[in-house]
Amino acid sequence: MSLARQKQEAANPLRSTDRHDFLTVAALALAPAVGLGIARFAYALVLPDMRADLGWTYADAGRMTAANALGYLIGALFAARTISAGGAFRVMVSGAFACVVALGLCAIFRNDALLNAAWFLAGIGGSLAFVAGGVLATGIAQRHPARASFLLGLFYAGPGLGILLSGVGVPLVLEQLGPGSWPAAWTVLAVLSLPLTFGLWFAKGEMRPSPAAGQERAPVRRMAFLLVGYFIFGAGYIAYMTFMIAWVQNQGAGAGFQSLFWIAIGLAAMVSPWLWAGVLKRRLHGRAFATLTGVTALGAALPLLSGAKPVLLASATLFGGAFFAVVAATTAFVRPNHGRPASAS
Repeated sequence: MSLARQKQEAANPLRSTDRHDFLTVAALALAPAVGLGIARFAYALVLPDMRADLGWTYADAGRMTAANALGYLIGALFAARTISAGGAFRVMVSGAFACVVALGLCAIFRNDALLNAAWFLAGIGGSLAFVAGGVLATGIAQRHPARASFLLGLFYAGPGLGILLSGVGVPLVLEQLGPGSWPAAWTVLAVLSLPLTFGLWFAKGEMRPSPAAGQERAPVRRMAFLLVGYFIFGAGYIAYMTFMIAWVQNQGAGAGFQSLFWIAIGLAAMVSPWLWAGVLKRRLHGRAFATLTGVTALGAALPLLSGAKPVLLASATLFGGAFFAVVAATTAFVRPNHGRPASAS
């Protein structure tokens, strides 16, 4: 591709990028919308009513979050083998449907152990859907080098869509139906997820990744500091996304503001891949990761300074606009380091 053509694509991404590939990546973005935006983060919206109705402590609530995180970790560890055996598309769709099933089970169960098991299943399904969808989105992006960042950004905007949709419906449903209506909220989440999951069929394409994919050994020692930082970041953002709605509710905010707060996170997350594109390109050697985790930490700290609604909305916007971009920053760090000689600086 000539330099002039690449510049033309960069200036006109939607007109020059193959329409079919653009629509395919948009459909692939529905995988993280279901697997992360709804089947991981929407628990925060339902949690306050569940705690009040089931008599849970914050430790009980945290165990359900831990079950989801454990499922997500297990899914991520086995994703490469699963994709190699079954094909990326099948794994993605199966993971998304597992999330829908898990959401439906959460609407039925009242027993703590069964709820934890259902949310564990959502973690596995969400991880497989996200990783497999990412494999397919990356393959498409590689066919359009000049617009690879745009296409991957479109995929990474998916979780924000799921957060936005759940924020629109769940708080208002809980307010209308009153205390103890959390099973109805889980039902709403399952209903929202189902058409998004069927939408993945518009992304049907490559069924399995390249045989060579994932065969190289990752230079873990070279990336140790970043991996430790990512672990700490993960613990922090999961805590925020689990308990922040309870915090907002404790500040006296009603369902309308809770919905607005969650929508602000979702909208900010949707635009974050393009908002931070320049930082990801210019900040090398892990500096983008440091910058974005710093912005995320600032957003998370704002509610400690004030419970005023403008401050809470600023927290939602800053946090939502940066926390998922940290994933992209981690990818931006790992990719150039992967496969380099161990002696490289």
